Amino acid sequence: MRRMLLHRRRAATARRPVPVAARARRSRPIVTVIAALALLAGCTTGEPAAPSASATATTPGAPTSSATSTPTSTSTGATVDVPVYYVIDTRTGFRLAREIRTLSAADAVRAAVEAMIAGPADPDYATTWNPATTVLGVQQTAGTLLVDLSSDARTANVGSAGAALMIQQLVYTVTAAAEQPTAPVMLTIAGSPAGELWGAVVWDSPVVRADPIDVLLLVQIDRPTEGATSTSPVTVSGDAAVFEATVVWKVLDTTGATVRSGFTMTSEGQTFAPYSFTVALDPGTYTVVVTEDDPSGGEGGTPMSDSRTLTVT
Repeated sequence: MRRMLLHRRRAATARRPVPVAARARRSRPIVTVIAALALLAGCTTGEPAAPSASATATTPGAPTSSATSTPTSTSTGATVDVPVYYVIDTRTGFRLAREIRTLSAADAVRAAVEAMIAGPADPDYATTWNPATTVLGVQQTAGTLLVDLSSDARTANVGSAGAALMIQQLVYTVTAAAEQPTAPVMLTIAGSPAGELWGAVVWDSPVVRADPIDVLLLVQIDRPTEGATSTSPVTVSGDAAVFEATVVWKVLDTTGATVRSGFTMTSEGQTFAPYSFTVALDPGTYTVVVTEDDPSGGEGGTPMSDSRTLTVT
C-alpha cells in the first residue's frame, strides 16, 4: 500500500504545471530543442497573457539548492569554473540545464553571459539569445546585478513561455557567475531599462531566480563535461531532484549499446542534492546517460535525463 501511494504521489508530481516552461506542449511529439523552440514563436495564441518579469519573480528568500552551486576556482587562479545555463526540452516543457565552463576569473560574470549567448557545447542544449548580442557591461549597484546588452538582444524568435525562460536563463547564469544565487538581476539594453522584450514579456524591475524545481532539469550531469577526455575509472557527478533519491545511469558505446548500467543515490529525494558514481571503462568513446527513476511506468511522461559524451584513454 505504501509503495502504491508513493507511485501515485510521484505521478502527480510529474504532472504538476510548470509556469515558466512551455506548458501547452507536453503532449507533442519529441523534436529537437532548436526546432521546438522555433515553434514557440507561432504558438502564443490562446495562451494566458504573458506576465511582466517582475510579476513572475520570486522573493529574495526563494528556495535555492546545490543544483545552483557557485563556481569553483581552478588551481591556476587565472580561471574559474562557472555554471552556464541553456535550454533543453523535457516532458514538462522547456527547462534550464547547465554546463560547467572554464572562464576568465578576471571578469567571470561577463564571460559567463557571453558563453550563454554564444551557445552550448552539448548538442542536446540550445539558446535563443541572438548570437550577435554584445555584453556592454556588468556591475552591481545596491545589491542588484546589472547587465547591459547591445540592442541585438531585442531580437529573439520565441513566444511568451520561451521568453520567460530566457529571462531565467540570464538570471541563473549571472547569479551563478557572481556567486550570489539570491541576488536580483536587472537587464538594460544600450544603457536603458529593457522594458518590453520579444513581443512577449516586460522586464522593468529586478528579477530573482525562480524555484529550481520549476525551471531546472531534474537530473543534471556536471562532470565530465561534454567532449572531455578521461582515464579509467570515470567519476560522474551532478545534482538531481528525483523520486526516492534514486538516479539511474547507463554508459553507451558508439553503436548505442549499453556497456555498463546501475543506479546511485542522492542525499535527499525530491529536492536537489548531489550524486556521484564511478565506472571502469576500456579505452574508447562513450556516452553517459543519467535518468530520473520512474516507478509510475511512464504514467508521468518520459523521464528527464541528461547525457555527456567523453573519450577514455
